[in-house]
Amino acid sequence: MKNKSTLFLAQGAMIAAVYVVLTLVFAPISYGEVQVRVSEALTVLPFFTSAAVPGLFVGCLIANILGGAILPDIIFGSIATLLGAAGTYLLRKRTRFLAPAPPIVANTVIVPFVLYYGYGVNLPIPFMMLTVGAGEVISCGVLGLIVQTVLMKYRKVLFGKKQESFS
Repeated sequence: MKNKSTLFLAQGAMIAAVYVVLTLVFAPISYGEVQVRVSEALTVLPFFTSAAVPGLFVGCLIANILGGAILPDIIFGSIATLLGAAGTYLLRKRTRFLAPAPPIVANTVIVPFVLYYGYGVNLPIPFMMLTVGAGEVISCGVLGLIVQTVLMKYRKVLFGKKQESFS
């Protein structure tokens, strides 16, 4: 039992660290009303391991703090990532192509409100849903599915178990 909790903690911490690094390295495109947060490609990881859910949440939280986000963004942006990650985990036994859908939806719905009410971005919320959603489709849908496809090959080595169902 101790080995499982150690593995869970190690995986979650590594995912959080990679999320933070990717967000900060690509900072010019990671924040704002038009953003492609490359680190969001990692939101497919709950498909492989439940440790990714808290890992992504903590990673987003730290990245938002270090990136200079305001408190509503730190809170609600991180919650959007948490909801997306949890949704991906819940859909893991369905087709693998659904993995990016929950983070795309969560961020597309939540982040524009943070931009409008938190940062005072004077653009219509539906327009920002379009721009944030487009960035999420690129990062989660395109990059995330590429990451997932590569990891499918190495899932036993990386995640210590075989996934129950893959389509």
